Amino acid sequence: MLLADKVAVVYGAGGAIGGAVGRAFAREGARVFLTGRSLNPVEVVAKDIGSGGWSAEPAEVDALDEQAVDRHLQHVIATAGPVDISFNGVGIPDPEILGTPMIDLDLEWFSLPIAAYTRSYFITARMAARRMVARGSGVIMTVTAIPSRAGFPLQGGYGPAQAAKEALTRALSAELASRGIRVVGLRPNGLPETDTLREAFEARAQALGTGWDEWQRVLANRTHPRRLSTLAELADMAAFMASEKASGMTGTTVNLTMGTLDD
Repeated sequence: MLLADKVAVVYGAGGAIGGAVGRAFAREGARVFLTGRSLNPVEVVAKDIGSGGWSAEPAEVDALDEQAVDRHLQHVIATAGPVDISFNGVGIPDPEILGTPMIDLDLEWFSLPIAAYTRSYFITARMAARRMVARGSGVIMTVTAIPSRAGFPLQGGYGPAQAAKEALTRALSAELASRGIRVVGLRPNGLPETDTLREAFEARAQALGTGWDEWQRVLANRTHPRRLSTLAELADMAAFMASEKASGMTGTTVNLTMGTLDD
């Protein structure tokens, strides 16, 4: 198993991405601590992981609250020992921040995703890194999206927020790699299994002038294999990147866009 005896904390574990990554970490042998702003969906994921014979503990943690993150990490360390992996899959609802032309968008709504996504990632990364430097090892991870690198209409501040997260990944790695900590990101394409993609479509459906199925086909046709990424592919890559097999990877965001973006 890739992550045998590792301790992993997943933020945003009640969502589709965080839940899939938490399951993948557990299957690969990690002891997983799942967190989310609402406890119920996190408990569902933990129960699913437990039914497979793996270890997962759910907790209600607001990843925008530095003290809450700190308290939870103290609990994790007291319960299971040092944290090896920190994965931030936190998202915020899309309907209010998508679908409005930039020239009509209020500053507050433009700034919201930039502030929320970067604050959450910075808090969870910094709190994990403070523990990891003492041991000289650890992996800090997050997930972004194609608008970090490509312009799309009616995205508001979402694209800049994802670009900022990727910049933060590089900056954190530049400071932490010499201290034994890797910092990496994952950039998938689409993920139609998630509510996020559906919400992104519905917020812009009228302006796009197309239906859900047709929009998925348009996105898929931009890829080399003419299909979108799956949650399983993302989760499996997250487990690999968190493992020692990926020891040469840091300060980068893995391109899972299936050819939509060229790196």
